[in-house]
Amino acid sequence: MRNGVFIVAELFGPLRERVADIQREFDPKLARVTPPHVTLIGSSGAGPARFGTTAAQLIAAIAPIAADTPPIPTRFLRPLRFMQTQIVVLPLDVHGPLRTLHERIATSGLEFERARFTFYPHCTLSFYPTITAHKEQRLLALRMDEPFTIERIQCYETRDPLPSKKLAEFALTG
Repeated sequence: MRNGVFIVAELFGPLRERVADIQREFDPKLARVTPPHVTLIGSSGAGPARFGTTAAQLIAAIAPIAADTPPIPTRFLRPLRFMQTQIVVLPLDVHGPLRTLHERIATSGLEFERARFTFYPHCTLSFYPTITAHKEQRLLALRMDEPFTIERIQCYETRDPLPSKKLAEFALTG
């Protein structure tokens, strides 16, 4: 995980618990350092906001975007290994409202580190360990087809290996 400020959409309800159970089984460290979420800014499209970005800067840049963005209905696609890594994720559609939200935040005036990958919203199931072929097969066989709605986004400061710290949260109310 990179240091900086990641912008995510935490999962809630039964879906959050299901993802948390999977993370505890396959990646206990990930389960300890961050709540189950969809990553919108940080690892793809735009890198994390620069370490040291303040809550006040985040609020000034993101609050107007959140106020103008309606809740986003979505669903996970089939799990996959993230591009040329050992990381297994549940991807979401890269087109439509999630891309629009990502692009608006990425051009909000905040300073971001360089992204390693093109925009790919996702929920990470396994990040830290090198997974065995058997575990990878089990993760890739998972299905989470139920729709859910992203109603809030959060900004987390990360300083690996410490747990992430929430700096700001915004309701999507447009």
